[in-house]
Amino acid sequence: MYFERPPRRRSPFSYFIVGLIGAIIGGIISAYIAPVYLYGKIIPTPAIFKREATPSPNIGQQINITPTDDISAVEAVDKKAMSSVVGITTVQVQRGFFWEREVPGVGSGVIVDPNGYILTNSHVVADGEARQINVLFENGDTAPGTVLWNDAALDLAVIKVEAKGLPAADLGDSDALEVGELAVAIGNPLGLDFQRTVTSGVISGLDRTIRVSQYNVLEGLIQTDASINRGNSGGPLLNKKGEVIGINTVKIGTQVGEGLGFAIPINVAKPIIEEIIKKGHFKVVYLGIAGTEVERYEREWGVNLNLDKGIIILEISPNTPADRAGLRPGDIILKIDNQEIENINQLKKILYKYKKDDKAKLTVFRNGKQIGVDIVFTEVR
Repeated sequence: MYFERPPRRRSPFSYFIVGLIGAIIGGIISAYIAPVYLYGKIIPTPAIFKREATPSPNIGQQINITPTDDISAVEAVDKKAMSSVVGITTVQVQRGFFWEREVPGVGSGVIVDPNGYILTNSHVVADGEARQINVLFENGDTAPGTVLWNDAALDLAVIKVEAKGLPAADLGDSDALEVGELAVAIGNPLGLDFQRTVTSGVISGLDRTIRVSQYNVLEGLIQTDASINRGNSGGPLLNKKGEVIGINTVKIGTQVGEGLGFAIPINVAKPIIEEIIKKGHFKVVYLGIAGTEVERYEREWGVNLNLDKGIIILEISPNTPADRAGLRPGDIILKIDNQEIENINQLKKILYKYKKDDKAKLTVFRNGKQIGVDIVFTEVR
């Protein structure tokens, strides 16, 4: 006898599984396949897929920066200025009580006139005391140099070689500099083995002041992060036009911070260079006094003058501007035309700004009070 098996009834759970699988497949088709292959081709595109993206709101002011090729700028500066950069070697003399010895020195310089005038640092030529100076040009020629002028307070010097038709550098305007613009340094870091090395960076700061020694402060310097090392001293700092904007003078070491190089603004040197080329020398006005810093005087004599700055006059030469202005020994000069005086070197640098027959007003501390004294710079030396 044959018995037919009754139909098997499906459980509700199986229907749930089938429905779930269908939903998943449908979702995949709707999300990934339909927008690419179906919508707009076989079936109409739903409105939701036609919606355009909304741009994000602009928060704050938009700043557009147009990049430039700094590498090309550095190369152009190098090609323009390299031939005007020279190496300077010196023989300096160190003396002891019973001995003396010759010590070699090396630095950099820049040609500022075709007839052999070269600008460098005063310390490169041993503040004018170098026994021998040799200048090395880009083409390999060498020539002996002579110091025409130098000033340790400014750390600048002008030397002369007997040559004509030299490639002189263009001098820029250091007063027009702005922080952030391109700066290129050329010189001989670490000696002539690395002569005419080119480094680049930016102008990091302006009007910087650094203390070189206890009584020598360099002011108004250009700060740059272009690498400047021993031997770069006296070499040029250049702008993007290849113009000299400064003379490299100081490198702060790693114990203080990297990327701190300094240069003397070229505008300080321009009037000096012009007069030396024109007259063969440079002379500056003078007061006609012998003096010292208030701080030093107090320490040496054990007195308290109740002043932090100033130059105390110890002696006045007769028939000099100071004598004719009525200054006296014991007077303390605080200012010249509202420019504060801190030390002798600073006083010397301020006097560079004046010409013969110029007038100035001194602020002087005398007998416990400040007075004004008019002076005329009638002499130069």
